[in-house]
Amino acid sequence: MVKYAMVTVAYTGGGTGGHIYPGLAVVDALKEKIDCRIIWIGSDKGMDASIVKKGGDIVFFGVPSGKLRRYVSLQNVLDVFKIIAGFFAARKILKREKPSLLFSKGGFVSAPPVVAAFSLNIPVFTHESDFSPGLATRINSRFSKRIFTAYQDTVSQFPAAYHRKITVTGNPVRDVFRTADKKRGRAFLGVDDRERILLVLGGSQGAKEINDLVREHLDELTKYYVVVHQTGQAEWDTPASERYKPYRYIEEDMPHVLAATELAVGRSGAGTVWECAAAGKPMALIPLRGSGTRGDQVENARFFERAGAAIVVNETRRLVEIIAELAADDEKRAAMAKASLAVGIRDGARIVADSIIAEITGEEAK
Repeated sequence: MVKYAMVTVAYTGGGTGGHIYPGLAVVDALKEKIDCRIIWIGSDKGMDASIVKKGGDIVFFGVPSGKLRRYVSLQNVLDVFKIIAGFFAARKILKREKPSLLFSKGGFVSAPPVVAAFSLNIPVFTHESDFSPGLATRINSRFSKRIFTAYQDTVSQFPAAYHRKITVTGNPVRDVFRTADKKRGRAFLGVDDRERILLVLGGSQGAKEINDLVREHLDELTKYYVVVHQTGQAEWDTPASERYKPYRYIEEDMPHVLAATELAVGRSGAGTVWECAAAGKPMALIPLRGSGTRGDQVENARFFERAGAAIVVNETRRLVEIIAELAADDEKRAAMAKASLAVGIRDGARIVADSIIAEITGEEAK
């Protein structure tokens, strides 16, 4: 490890774990190669601080954040004042801390710090995890020196003038998902080596549609698998048993639980699909649809289906049928697992970290 005295690197992003964990993966990759100080600018409300502080020696600063919406709402007017306050709070922090670079992982909290960094001539790098760039990334890219994307097809969705500064990296995933211990995962769950495991992921906030499907079809699902179910924060009254293991949220042991899993079911947020890919797991995906989403999960799911790593469950009533078919077809699951790993093998965290090192040191990372 090379030590660069007094070098500080700033990160921003938040609102959900999907905007934080990839940033933490880049932090880990960066710290493997250089000794530097890390600060993180996130929302002063919600889960941001608690997740970031678990990521190691990182100094967290909370700033006001207003949500960026694509639709007309009175809340937009009120949030303008939060966004302005976030800009000035972030600018004060950046001016005092003097980071060599700001890396943005997106989310509505990231735009004010990105603009603030630009106003102080601090280089900005930004990463987009989804197939199509979100509104925050579209704003941030205007002020960014480098743009990173998870998918090659995402490049064409930026203005042509930006293409020269775009690098396709895949999504940064914490290295533990590649090195996880399935024995530790089984020990955590209390499941022995003879049992097959189905992991159902509703995200940290839960997913009512998926939770309801599990509740309705639990007897059928447990014919094939021990069902490990991350329910999220929703109230849950279905009791645990030897073949059903509900958890509100699996934190440190999630990589190990995933390593022990035969098949993963869940939404198709960027964090879910790329962590499963890094672990080489076949997926049955139920993307979030409708007016409350811009369609990013549908796009993510279709990409992994085209790659052969996933099956998209377009009709939720077919979920049990699809799981039963996969449970009975060892060759199909093996082919999907191989395709999944082929996508997830690219180490986006280290690619981004190397680019950060090159920028702040003026030399290629070793």
